[in-house]
Amino acid sequence: MSFLVLRAYLRLIQFDLYLARGNFQALYDKVRGYPIRKTPAPVNRAEQICPAVDMACIWYWKEVLCLQRSAATTCLLKRRGMPAQMILGAQQMPFKAHAWVEVDGRVVNDKPYMREMYAVLDRC
Repeated sequence: MSFLVLRAYLRLIQFDLYLARGNFQALYDKVRGYPIRKTPAPVNRAEQICPAVDMACIWYWKEVLCLQRSAATTCLLKRRGMPAQMILGAQQMPFKAHAWVEVDGRVVNDKPYMREMYAVLDRC
């Protein structure tokens, strides 16, 4: 588990750097283009990776944004062979935007009703 937390922490740093430079396009392209491992893991990696990312967020030196957390989670899941997608959504009143991760249409790193609260803008 500690190895996964370290990997998650490093991903948080990577995506924080994209956001600090205002380079949303690079973050988006990295997540969208991240390859899915050909041989999926035999166990549900989401049950291991999501808690590791949550732990890395606790130890991160500043607040982790949902976009940063979801980008890191998506890439870690894809690396383990899971067809993860980062979902970008928004609601109109009051205006709010949010990002979360789904695997096979199931929310894995947030509350299961995210699609009911936010209109899906894009999947990557």
